[in-house]
Amino acid sequence: MKLLVIVSSLDLTQPFSATPAWWQLLKALYEVGVDIIAAPYQGPAIETPWWRAAPNPAKLEGDLFKAARDAARKVIGVKQTQVEGAAPQPERLSDKAVRKLAQTVIAPRWRRHVDRILRREPDVDAVLVITLPLNQIPGLAQHIIERHNKPVFFYDGDVPASLPNFMGFATGFRIYQGADLSEYTAFLSNSEGGKKGLLELGAREVHTLFYGADEDLFIPVDVPQDIDAFFYGHGREYRGQWIDAMVKEPSLALPEARFAVRGTRLGDLGRAQTLPYLSFSKLREYACRSKINLVITRRAHASVFASASSRPFELASLGACMVCNPYEGIETWFEPEKELIVVHSAEEAIERYRWLLSHDEARRKMGQAARERFLKEHTFRHRARQLVRIIEGYL
Repeated sequence: MKLLVIVSSLDLTQPFSATPAWWQLLKALYEVGVDIIAAPYQGPAIETPWWRAAPNPAKLEGDLFKAARDAARKVIGVKQTQVEGAAPQPERLSDKAVRKLAQTVIAPRWRRHVDRILRREPDVDAVLVITLPLNQIPGLAQHIIERHNKPVFFYDGDVPASLPNFMGFATGFRIYQGADLSEYTAFLSNSEGGKKGLLELGAREVHTLFYGADEDLFIPVDVPQDIDAFFYGHGREYRGQWIDAMVKEPSLALPEARFAVRGTRLGDLGRAQTLPYLSFSKLREYACRSKINLVITRRAHASVFASASSRPFELASLGACMVCNPYEGIETWFEPEKELIVVHSAEEAIERYRWLLSHDEARRKMGQAARERFLKEHTFRHRARQLVRIIEGYL
């Protein structure tokens, strides 16, 4: 199989949190035999041993827009945190202006660019679009289907937070307002419970494709465990209550324990130490140095059944002992009390941390059980094979 993949970004230096996952998915597709041409919507085209890179035809415009947006935020500020539980907000005038500009300038360039690629590579079997601002490229999928007779799939890895009935993130795009989902052959969703929302928005068909992890990247390392509890993540949006309950309050209640975090905009963390970023690869060392690894999932994902995020799979691959906030459908991937622990309050978190920190063998067995389950069911190679089967069903 040969795929043209139009992906949100390939640049790991930029703050697109899902980009490492897309690297892992594309690598896994290569490993199961797929020939990949990857073109980024934002930022530079980056060649790797696992895919050929096609250029971004609107890189200059994208860079100028990003620079202008960043400068404007420094001058006038931007609200970084939404109020949990608030009603969905109407589309902002700035969103409409950006969308109109993209439809006028960017979308035509992408149509011409894809035409050139598919004329040069007529043996491409299908086109996969990964987490782009859908309403900025109207008509692209229909154009590909009609002119080149190729099926076009859209993978939204941010469901349900991306859906209009959720607010999205304060700093992100609203991608569905003004979009026509029916022009795509089918949608892929990281959320089982979120499939209904995509169908209601007009998608013809929706398939679930969960996140995973690359077992070669997230492989355990033997380092001294000098951290008692560790959390990795960015922003308090939709999870501030659980950051307080699982980090701040326990760190104050257990002064003998060392709590650490790696992230930004997390608020008051009590006694928890903030570790330096250094690089994405440092996450593996931090997690392996930690006796307990915390999975604090945002409300949107945690409240909609089986809405996958990367962190549980990455930590399971590392053989970590995981403690999670309530997460609807977590049992879809891992068995509570055997492969991870779910806590429902700060008091319960404190009690479970105290017990786990005094029972080394129990922690080790739980991490090993999670890793075994991960290797059996949840690697990105599993996801790549599933994706290939889905696409083959439309060829």
